[in-house]
Amino acid sequence: MAGWGSAVLWLWVSCGAAAGQLEYKVLEEAERGLIVGNVATDLGLSAAALSLRNFRLLSGQGEHYFGVDMASGSLVVREPADRELLCGVSDACVLSYELLLEDPLELHKMHVRVLDTNDNSPVFPAGDVLLHIPEVLAPGAHFSLPNAQDADEGSNGALSYSLSPSQYFRLAMGSRVDGSHYPELVLEMALDREQRATHLLVLTARDGGLPARSGDAQVTVVVVDTNDNAPVFEHSVYRTKVAEKAPNGTLLLQVDASDPDEGSNGEVWYSLSNSTRAELRHCFHVHPKSGEVRVAAPLGPPAALLEAYIEARDKGAFGLASTAKLLVEVTDVNDHTPQVNFMTLYSQVPEDATPGTVIALLSVGDEDLGPNGRVTCSMSSGGPFQLKSSFGSYYSLLTDGALDREQRSEYQVVITAWDEGSPPLSTERVLTVSVADVNDNTPSFPEPQQEIFVAENNSPGVSIGRVFAQDPDQGENGLIFYELLDFVFEGTAASSLVAVGSSSGMITAKTSFDFEQLRGFQFHVEGRDGGIPQRSATATVRIFVVDRNDNAPVILFPSPRDGSIPVEVVSRSARVGHLVTKVVAEDADSGFNAWLSYHISQASDSSLFRISAHAGELCTARLVLPTDAVQQRVVVVVQDHGDPPLSSSVILGVLLSDSVPPVLPDFENVWEPGGRLSALNLYLIIVLACISLLFLGCVLSFVCVRWSQSPGCCSWRCGRSPADLRYGGKMAPTSCMASAMVDVTTIERLSHTYLYRTSLGLGCGNESLLLRGKYTAADMSNLATGLGLKLPIPCIQIRNRKGDHASINVMVSNFYGIFKTPCIRR
Repeated sequence: MAGWGSAVLWLWVSCGAAAGQLEYKVLEEAERGLIVGNVATDLGLSAAALSLRNFRLLSGQGEHYFGVDMASGSLVVREPADRELLCGVSDACVLSYELLLEDPLELHKMHVRVLDTNDNSPVFPAGDVLLHIPEVLAPGAHFSLPNAQDADEGSNGALSYSLSPSQYFRLAMGSRVDGSHYPELVLEMALDREQRATHLLVLTARDGGLPARSGDAQVTVVVVDTNDNAPVFEHSVYRTKVAEKAPNGTLLLQVDASDPDEGSNGEVWYSLSNSTRAELRHCFHVHPKSGEVRVAAPLGPPAALLEAYIEARDKGAFGLASTAKLLVEVTDVNDHTPQVNFMTLYSQVPEDATPGTVIALLSVGDEDLGPNGRVTCSMSSGGPFQLKSSFGSYYSLLTDGALDREQRSEYQVVITAWDEGSPPLSTERVLTVSVADVNDNTPSFPEPQQEIFVAENNSPGVSIGRVFAQDPDQGENGLIFYELLDFVFEGTAASSLVAVGSSSGMITAKTSFDFEQLRGFQFHVEGRDGGIPQRSATATVRIFVVDRNDNAPVILFPSPRDGSIPVEVVSRSARVGHLVTKVVAEDADSGFNAWLSYHISQASDSSLFRISAHAGELCTARLVLPTDAVQQRVVVVVQDHGDPPLSSSVILGVLLSDSVPPVLPDFENVWEPGGRLSALNLYLIIVLACISLLFLGCVLSFVCVRWSQSPGCCSWRCGRSPADLRYGGKMAPTSCMASAMVDVTTIERLSHTYLYRTSLGLGCGNESLLLRGKYTAADMSNLATGLGLKLPIPCIQIRNRKGDHASINVMVSNFYGIFKTPCIRR
């Protein structure tokens, strides 16, 4: 301070475990950076612990006069504090702070008392004093003088008064009922206006500081004649209460003073005394005649005790006056709603938090006083939470049970604070508490045992199935990765056969499966989440390879050797059902694909043999006739039931002989036409001949009718050459030839189709027959007889031979008296 060599610091620290608060004292106007105390040491902590525990210094007044050095833990002055500016005329000036530590959460209170220094001089608010004292007054009369004011406290604000030397006056101290003192001017000698009309005195007020400060006011005494009685108040001190929100004009009270003088000397006028502080003069209005004191302006915060002075002065020529003290107590009105402030808030709480975990630290307050400022707090959430009072106006929001994010991920906590006013006022704050996920759920497979069927011969890289696991956790905790756990099956590792997508769980084949080599296999798939620590589950996947018909039957017996046809010898006296041989075959496929059936697709004589469809036993179907050829050739087809079916065939040679010849004959040309007709072909020729005869009769009848209608046309020159009739040649309408066409179709047992197309043209000495179809050359020997035609066959043409059959075009021509040389062409 000014005049001081250095700042004087008086420090007192009290740290009690039970009290939980720190107290410091520091002189006002202390320099910046001055160390007041060590907070870390007083809390029993190291300076480093303050940073680690996120130490914070909280102030409810929003001022920043003090701070904590985080490096040393010292409480230092940030801004010089003016006690008079902060606390006014209060006896004690205390700044309150909260010290907040986390991990674990601790809250301490700190009070810093700002000590007064003698930095304010006494001041007379009223300034100079003018007194009118009648000369008639006897010595000993007292005249009140204004009090001086000093903003300092204690001895620095304790005032003593002195008066400049005068033989007429001395200074005395008067006292009021409340014990306060004020200076009085005491008349020592009777005044004589004619000798001296004015007296100039100096009133000095000095405080008790070191060094002392003083203030002066000039007292001017004007000596007058008359009016020797001053008004007297009924009470020296008046007390009253008024609500803080009292409107202007509200009546506080009415003062009354009496003056025994008569006339104008006894007429009393009221006003605020000059001793009233300047800032309060505009707050009150005193009616000059009635003495009513009314509110003239807002009175300030509640609980303040306003002190004013009312002066009563008579209307005498020398107006005598006296003063009375007015004490006005401003009472509180419940006009402020409670405040809820969150000091610390954890918006997310892990679901594995133990009961009692702190979610938020909050404080409640109300600017009102008394019952209007007493606040009660409650909570409603519908969840496992509780609101616990910490100390004072602080509350902690705690967990009161287990949390499960999968059941409920968010809570709306409503905190309600209400005061005890009438009517009570309340405030609601809604706090959203989110439950943070922890990895507390293990992935689960809906199908822990999964079966996948894959058709063989699949393409490598094709997806054949998928595994799927579920995890109700969130984020990385619920993100599942899949891994194939290798499993060796019959010497083959599952990882060489399939692959599992790490994120999709898609199972893809790495190779083409062959049912005949691998019927199926199994492996395990592990599903792991991305949490810490990881949780996993496994599923068993069984792959079944489904067979396809990709293998033709293999004939095991009889099998040709060195490319030769296997030969079986059957006695010509064999009975019906005699077992010639048994065809044995197998198919590498399974199921219907391996179900084999046997049938004869081709035989030299289809009526001689039969084969059982399922056993493959080739037996005689009838007795061997003498006309049966010695060498018989049979083609047996073995076919499966797949889709599409596959087949294999074997050619068997059957030797009809009662003894086994030394050398087996060659069966390569058994299919060549023989010298006899089979029974089936014979029946076919007979049917064809009947149809041809019927057709020929119709044609002859038609020709006869036409011939009878055209008698002039009888010359042989009307005839056409055979070339004109081949392949359906046309005739003029006047032709003497009639023609007809007939198609005969028959279907043999082994689905061989015979189509005969006959074109007959009769008349004018020309007869022609054209047949087209498929049949054996041996069957042509009886063609004319079978058709019922008694015509010579000069030429037979056989074209387009295919295998053992031929497509035959037969042209029969007969010219009367003219024959061509017979020919057979192939």
